[in-house]
Amino acid sequence: VAATALVARVNGTLQALERPLAGDADLELLDFSAPEGREALWRSGACVLAAVAEQFYGAALCIAEATEDGFFCDLHMGDRTVQRAELPALEEACATFARAGHRFERLEATRQQLEHNTFQLQRIQEEVTSPTATVYRCGPLLQLCRGPLIRHTGLIASLRVLTTSAAFWQGPSGRHSLQRLAAVAFPSAQHLADWQRAQDEAALRDHRRIGKEQELFFFHKLSPGSCFFLPRGAHVYNALVDFIRSEYRARGFCEVVTPNVFSPQLWELSGHWQHYGPHIFSFSAGTETLSLKPMNCPAHCLMFAHRPRSWRELPLRLADFGVLHRNEHPSALTGLTRVRRFQQDDAHIFCTLEQLEGEIDACLDFIRAVYAVLGFSFRMALATRPEGFLGDPETWDRAEQQLERSLRAFGQPWELSPGDGAFYGPKIDIRIKDALGRQHQCGTIQLDFQMPERFGLEY
Repeated sequence: VAATALVARVNGTLQALERPLAGDADLELLDFSAPEGREALWRSGACVLAAVAEQFYGAALCIAEATEDGFFCDLHMGDRTVQRAELPALEEACATFARAGHRFERLEATRQQLEHNTFQLQRIQEEVTSPTATVYRCGPLLQLCRGPLIRHTGLIASLRVLTTSAAFWQGPSGRHSLQRLAAVAFPSAQHLADWQRAQDEAALRDHRRIGKEQELFFFHKLSPGSCFFLPRGAHVYNALVDFIRSEYRARGFCEVVTPNVFSPQLWELSGHWQHYGPHIFSFSAGTETLSLKPMNCPAHCLMFAHRPRSWRELPLRLADFGVLHRNEHPSALTGLTRVRRFQQDDAHIFCTLEQLEGEIDACLDFIRAVYAVLGFSFRMALATRPEGFLGDPETWDRAEQQLERSLRAFGQPWELSPGDGAFYGPKIDIRIKDALGRQHQCGTIQLDFQMPERFGLEY
């Protein structure tokens, strides 16, 4: 393992292999097979791509980040665009740079040291409160990055530049057009070959191709991110809705119908406007500003609060198949997996603290039953409070502890996802596995103590 290790976990905290140990410690070495190892290599690959692209195009790096399946770099290049025909030459330049074995050097930099790059300087001003910021030097590149990274570029055996697309940056002086380069990297040629085989298999199973060939659905440029279900697709869709509806009835849920259009005051009250505003579609109607709902929870709170409630009504389980809209960036739209208009089997349970454990246990059983029928295996993760969370830490601690107790009682393996909770509460994320073994975050069980307080819900 030591020969292939990329990063280390020391007393539960990730750090670069070259950082010295302060004393006795629990040490775990992580290679590319571990999610943390892949992320470190891909974050390092993003640095390589950024360093080469800055020299290759005379560009200014805005941001370079790892993703679930690779990494990307956003670059400011003025009016220039990157053509697909240029990618092989860029890829070869990255390979040459990687073979040189440049070290990734972790530094603490002041704002003055990054004044040459206004984009990274803006990020420091928005994200960093301390006098210095953690940066990494790799060859000529100085990049704002939290790390940890791998030891040197020579550990990247293969790097494949996949796509080029448009992106945008909102700065103090206005909106800037950027170029986004997406790529993937591996520690060996064998890893690249395995990845390529998986990509070929995925292309054969691409739901967009199957949807077109079997006349199930299609998308159109005149309604981007919104699916047109053809008769065959609508039949499959309605069969799934009927199945979930029957499960709801058997488990004591009541189906409701709520409006699509609301005043922004609703989202301000719920807290979504402050945390989710850019993703909410809004429009003018006479002298009013109105918004399309991106989620159902605030409307269900209004439904609970519209008359006095008795303790005898609890738990009150409301299910909703209403249409939702979210303003996803055009570059993020991907078939049925990322859309702007959708419906979901969405429900909210209003219950007392004493009923909480039983309701969460029942939700976990609900998920297991549905995925068993559909033939999905799944993994679970407890997502805890993020930065900028609503409410007080004590309430969050209580909510996270409750979800952890339910997960332990459920008896299936689960993992911790620190900082991945929603801004209003922790959650259990359900990740299903497709025919190629790829993980997709799908269902979620969220525990929200904030919304009832913000809406003044009582019984």
